[in-house]
Amino acid sequence: MNTQTGRMLDEEHRSNLALLERMERAIAGAPEATPELRKLLGEFTRSMEVDIGRHFQFEEQQLFPRLEESGDGAIAGLMREEHDAIREVAEELLPLAREVAQGVVDEEAWDRLRLGTLELIERQVSHIQKETMAMLPLLEDLLDPETDGELALEYAATA
Repeated sequence: MNTQTGRMLDEEHRSNLALLERMERAIAGAPEATPELRKLLGEFTRSMEVDIGRHFQFEEQQLFPRLEESGDGAIAGLMREEHDAIREVAEELLPLAREVAQGVVDEEAWDRLRLGTLELIERQVSHIQKETMAMLPLLEDLLDPETDGELALEYAATA
């Protein structure tokens, strides 16, 4: 990545992928929510609450309109659709994840949480791969150095 904005988003993608990998390994075969898994669920929940909202909002407000203006509206449209699908799964999952992270769980809730988490992980990993391969490289032609610096500062200020 040659843009500051692209590097920042790529770093978040890498961090998110690491968390998703840990979460997938921990929850896939777990018969119940152990204290360690509840701690990891707390981290995963914070990621859903903060990172998805902040990251997606920045892309939708600052990057997708620029992509559309430059003729790459199909990529922006696909990324928006995927954001919506990920948000939908996260909205269903968040209340359940919060409860389990706090130690409130029954067998049915645990099964729903496991399945929902695995679905969200699959969607996010696929989405991150597409953004990394298709969208982030476009930023090099899309953003001049001044705009890139301004966007990077703006994004950093929301962290």
